[in-house]
Amino acid sequence: MQARFLGTGTSQGIPMIACTCEVCRSTDPCDQRLRVSMHIETEGKSFIIDTGPDFRQQILRAGIQRVDAVLYTHEHKDHTAGMDDIRGFNYAQKSSIPLYAQAPVIEQLKREFAYAFAEDKYPGVPEIEVHEIENQPFTIAGVTITPILVKHYYLDVLGFRFGDFTYITDANFISDEELEKVKGSKVLVINALRKTTHISHFTLDEALEVIDKIKPEKAYITHISHMMGLHAAVEKELPAHVHLAYDGLTLAV
Repeated sequence: MQARFLGTGTSQGIPMIACTCEVCRSTDPCDQRLRVSMHIETEGKSFIIDTGPDFRQQILRAGIQRVDAVLYTHEHKDHTAGMDDIRGFNYAQKSSIPLYAQAPVIEQLKREFAYAFAEDKYPGVPEIEVHEIENQPFTIAGVTITPILVKHYYLDVLGFRFGDFTYITDANFISDEELEKVKGSKVLVINALRKTTHISHFTLDEALEVIDKIKPEKAYITHISHMMGLHAAVEKELPAHVHLAYDGLTLAV
């Protein structure tokens, strides 16, 4: 399985508009983060997790030519705003694209992209097939995916486990029951916004505590804000098996 980080930044990305901090002024490519998204290739299938505002740019940059399904973690705009750009895959694949999400996410997509759900569709709108999922394993084209239910303040968010790989973003609480579903993962991706307390995201120390409970072979931090600090500096502070993810990083799992 191959997992590629299409974006590793928080909702405003890095650099952030109108910010002159050292992270936003950094010339290190690892400090330049688009909004979070993942590309998973497994068993001959291609999956995208979240289509944020940078979706088009991410797909072109990564050279992704096919998508078999899109999975959504939750309904916030930095995870859904680029849905319209799946039209390119409609044209290339001559088929609709399946979307998998919880009911509140589907309702949000229907509000934001009403034209894609209309009975009398305007020519050229995204062609999609919507599949509602809950907190139980499901299968897409022979690939079994296990959701991990986490809390993003009061909002339910789904992480996803593909075999030995688990991806969790936008969380500040994971129950013991859900953590049990993550245990045994060789690679864990988890969000940490910054080092100081935040109402709806793990801090770096909190994410490290979760990683210590799971004990994966390797762990990667994502959904990173400019307040985390310079990539190179923070990397030196982390345990040997934990790393800050960066845009374009590709893992073989």
